[in-house]
Amino acid sequence: MKTLDEFVIEKQAEYPNAKGALTGILSSIRLVAKVIHRDINRAGLTNDILGAAGNQNVQGESQMKLDVFANNTFKRALMAREEVAGFASEEEDTFVAFDTERGRNARYIILTDPLDGSSNIDVNVSVGTIFSIYRRVTPVGTPVTLEDFMQEGHKQVAAGYVVYGSSTMLVYTTGNGVNGFTYDPSLGVFCLSHENLQIPPSGKIYSINEGQYLKFPMGVKKYIKYCQEEDKATQRPYTSRYIGSLVSDFHRNMLKGGIYIYPNATTYPNGKLRLLYEGNPMAFLAEQAGGLASDGYQRILDIKPTELHQRVPLFAGSKEMVEKAQEFMREFKE
Repeated sequence: MKTLDEFVIEKQAEYPNAKGALTGILSSIRLVAKVIHRDINRAGLTNDILGAAGNQNVQGESQMKLDVFANNTFKRALMAREEVAGFASEEEDTFVAFDTERGRNARYIILTDPLDGSSNIDVNVSVGTIFSIYRRVTPVGTPVTLEDFMQEGHKQVAAGYVVYGSSTMLVYTTGNGVNGFTYDPSLGVFCLSHENLQIPPSGKIYSINEGQYLKFPMGVKKYIKYCQEEDKATQRPYTSRYIGSLVSDFHRNMLKGGIYIYPNATTYPNGKLRLLYEGNPMAFLAEQAGGLASDGYQRILDIKPTELHQRVPLFAGSKEMVEKAQEFMREFKE
């Protein structure tokens, strides 16, 4: 049984320029995952972390208490190690520069959705944490600026997520494939359980909030009807599965084969998911596992960010299914 620490150290030689800093950052994320795992598992026993926090984030969305807790836990863990120069979160109005001597000399920045799907907590449905790591582009020795966070997704050094479900799993990539680690609470360690994860080229699951069907673009409506039609040659109809947590839906489809879609709609003309906190890290994982991720027309990882909280449509998962969805988007472009 190989632990996450052992695996990271074993792979450290593949990144000689990291000088151990990336290993330290992943150790911080591992600690954050263990803390959030602990509190999620006792959420039903305390009111301190259940329910709404009574305020909104910068996108105007109501924050849950656990959103705030997860965000603060992530930020404190990164500040304590001082191997990160800056931090940006879906729950923060703007980025946070770690303006200490070590912080100014650090070479990496992190973007995160600390608790994806947090509205599911109150009903005991799985949620997740998403993270994305880049090398800073401003000079080392100075505080980070917005420029460090406005990088295309293909420049990511590492990305991953933690899914808190029937078991807690940490899944990540550093650009050399995707590996998954399951948390053993009796030992307090993450153990390698899913080595070199690969998304099946095709699958039988499509994940989309069909309650918003009338607001979807025509290409998405046509693709949904395609998924529902009977065709033995392509093993249709497909099965609709939607949890409402990007991490959970993406994780299931990566293991079983499928497509996750959150398109633009009249309610969200540019899509609802954030490019930097959700789109880029999940796209990096999808491609590293042999899948695809696009906004319906172009590769997610090639989009140049223009805003810290920029939204984007997301089509991600099995390669053949994403390509088929893109065909419908191009054919019925409005």
